Amino acid sequence: MEHLPRFVGLDVHKHYVMVAALDATQHLVLTPRKIPMERFAEWARTQLTTADQVVREATTNAWELYDLLAPLVAHVKVAHPLLIKLISSARVKTDTRDTLHLARLLQAGLIPEVWVPPQPVRELRLLIAHRQRLVRQRVQACNRLQSVLHAHNLVPPTAKPASQEWQAWWESLEMPAVERLRVQHDAAILQQMDTLLEAVEKALYRLSGQSPWAADMTFLMQLPGFGLVNSMTLLAAIGDISRFATASKLVGYRGLGASVHASGQT
Repeated sequence: MEHLPRFVGLDVHKHYVMVAALDATQHLVLTPRKIPMERFAEWARTQLTTADQVVREATTNAWELYDLLAPLVAHVKVAHPLLIKLISSARVKTDTRDTLHLARLLQAGLIPEVWVPPQPVRELRLLIAHRQRLVRQRVQACNRLQSVLHAHNLVPPTAKPASQEWQAWWESLEMPAVERLRVQHDAAILQQMDTLLEAVEKALYRLSGQSPWAADMTFLMQLPGFGLVNSMTLLAAIGDISRFATASKLVGYRGLGASVHASGQT
């Protein structure tokens, strides 16, 4: 049985998905309805057809749902949420309005589509983002310890803050019990962050020698200022460089969920 194409808009939330569909003449063929997230996979497999086109905005779980939907329909588009917001003129936003708006833009060919990264790029971006979170936690702990030093006019040893020398030095200081506890906890956080960051960088090193990164890493590591972390961060942000028509397109690129700027620590 041949199915007529439908243009399906998905407004994805944490616990449910709002669904609506239009036909080629923008007539409503699937009235807006709320599908609980735990039932959405079953609904998609039974209700969508290989003639359908589907659109959803890029959010945290965009790629997981993309992988679910791609084999079931003719095409899945992931829309840039900020550009969708600019296109939309609705003053009153509801789930129903947002879903129908996505479906109408899809039928009209006006979806500002984002690039869907393949699995290796997604994994590298997740690892880079995880490292950046760890670095932020380490910096926060360092800043708290620095504030204690400043408050008491203390000059620390020249060793690294997470070293045993620092630990012994902190223990030798006279300070209130509550502040000592805070110092002990922040020092422990520094040690833990160093251990976790070392594990992340080992994972980055392992990935850097594998496809699709190995060839580009051989080139990038020869450039001044490009260590392991900076190089892998850049590759994670760019993904497939052939998708950029010109160098200026690449330079002006700001991707979703990936930052070209590394933490500054290699």
